[in-house]
Amino acid sequence: MAGILVAVFWAILVSFLAVVLVRLAQTLRATTKLVADVTEQAVPLLADASATVRSAQTQLDKVDAIATDVQEVTSNASALSTTVASTFGGPLVKVAAFGYGVRQAIGRKSAPEPEKRSRRSVIVGRTVPSARGRKRNGQKPRGPKD
Repeated sequence: MAGILVAVFWAILVSFLAVVLVRLAQTLRATTKLVADVTEQAVPLLADASATVRSAQTQLDKVDAIATDVQEVTSNASALSTTVASTFGGPLVKVAAFGYGVRQAIGRKSAPEPEKRSRRSVIVGRTVPSARGRKRNGQKPRGPKD
């Protein structure tokens, strides 16, 4: 009886291991197929990515060359501006000052004599008489506060 029990137990164990091995074989086949599909799709994608990176590098080289040319043009323009300013700046300032002086001289000759100015001063929006000690309208002059 014990032999039959052991034989049945072995039969169940072998059946269980056979089912597990079959499932494992199916999983390995599916994994192998999945890896093959990924490899088929990844190789062209990697080739496209490589071509894109090469194209981007070419464009970056062109942009770098343009940026270098722009920097050179900017430095040349700065040098030209400095040269023009130093060459024409001094004489233009002198001509402008001379023209201003001539206008002032002509303006003084043709302008009528200004009337005598009153001796009042404007301080913060009000008029203050220049002689502080005079009486106003019969009032006493204000003195220092004691």
